Amino acid sequence: MALFTAVRAGIDLGTVNFLVCEKGRGIVINQPSVVAIHNRDDSVVAVGDEALELEGRTPGALKVLYPLQEGAIADYRMTTAMLSHFINSLRGNFNLVRPEIVITVPAGVTTVEQRAVRDACEQAGARRPTHLIPEPLAAALGADIPVDLPRGSMIVNIGGGRTEAAVISLYGIVASESVRIAGKQLDEAIQSFVRRKYKLSIGIRTAEEVKIAIGSALPDLSPLKQAVRGRDTVSGLPKTITMTSTEIATAIEEPLLSIAQTVKNALSRTPPELAADILDRGIVLTGGGALLRNIEKLLTQATEVPCYITESPLECAAIGAELALDDIDIIERSLPTEEEMLIDLFPQARMD
Repeated sequence: MALFTAVRAGIDLGTVNFLVCEKGRGIVINQPSVVAIHNRDDSVVAVGDEALELEGRTPGALKVLYPLQEGAIADYRMTTAMLSHFINSLRGNFNLVRPEIVITVPAGVTTVEQRAVRDACEQAGARRPTHLIPEPLAAALGADIPVDLPRGSMIVNIGGGRTEAAVISLYGIVASESVRIAGKQLDEAIQSFVRRKYKLSIGIRTAEEVKIAIGSALPDLSPLKQAVRGRDTVSGLPKTITMTSTEIATAIEEPLLSIAQTVKNALSRTPPELAADILDRGIVLTGGGALLRNIEKLLTQATEVPCYITESPLECAAIGAELALDDIDIIERSLPTEEEMLIDLFPQARMD
């Protein structure tokens, strides 16, 4: 890479996954939002895939952290370290130019949380100013939804720590609802179900693997089966059970109902003209949670509006953030400034 090549990229800073889409190259980084540190001095030992491999297997001297919780920064220093690691990887060892970055933030975050993301990214090596884009808008751009037109489009982004439902028109978010329930909470629900029903303790990664393998938002007519290994809470010995996709649907029913209610709440706040557009064109599902089998059928039943899963739902927000680089001036003019948010000039996303 040349010494003075200006790298331009979009970053999806997720609770569970960290994705980077570089202009002209596409998705170049797709790794877990995880950091492993040494307990003695809090020095960073590993980031991303390498850190995730240590989860549940670390000696006492090491600790695995998720620096973001429910879509917001929970540990500023570790978030900065993670951003620095990935931005340096993107930039290359011999490039002296700071990359131009557009980074996603949840639609409902406060100005303080927005400033924390911008400061962390700039401290990690991004060019000033770092541009912020609401994650639902970025996901809509990445899903090739015509957000520049004066008609309503609805996006439901089911991430790792937060679900956001937003109605978008002319690059602006007209109405939105957010709930701190998403992929991670589904994993925790499976974990609790297995412990309660089978007296079996399993790790959060095992719960996620079961969800990916046989998970379904609705009971299957011909249930899938999966062997699940863990520790018997009574005897303390290793134990294997067999679970079905119908059991997974039962385990995650409650958090899925909360997600469905969030979508319905967003629809209820939508102006009638835009609601008619949404009824005609349907609701687009993005984010890693959209990969759950039958999630579109569940939300279609709950809302009585057709729901569709976009192509590559996990990558949409990062792709959209990269696309936003070309229209960043128009996009930023359509979004509220910090001062406008403080005086409530623009409608804010509601958090359940």
